[in-house]
Amino acid sequence: MGASGDDKTSIMVSTRNRPGALYELLEPFHRHGISLTALESRPSKTAKWSYVFFIDFEGHVSDPAVAAVLEEIQKGPLEVKLLGSYPKALSVSL
Repeated sequence: MGASGDDKTSIMVSTRNRPGALYELLEPFHRHGISLTALESRPSKTAKWSYVFFIDFEGHVSDPAVAAVLEEIQKGPLEVKLLGSYPKALSVSL
């Protein structure tokens, strides 16, 4: 779906439980000025002491700042899955 101008994006991120892991994930959002709208964590079903984070944030995957954040966090020791970008009016709680 193309950008509407008032969008949100959802991602799922897996990481090991280690000091600083959540900070490393969230810091690029702050640096690029992207506002998070939801953050939930769940224990991973596939690995002991691993966690899955569901993150919603303002912006569309085609926005330069969003693309920069996604590129940056995909370079880290994380598994990142893009769930989609959509107009805010279509938002669904995770």
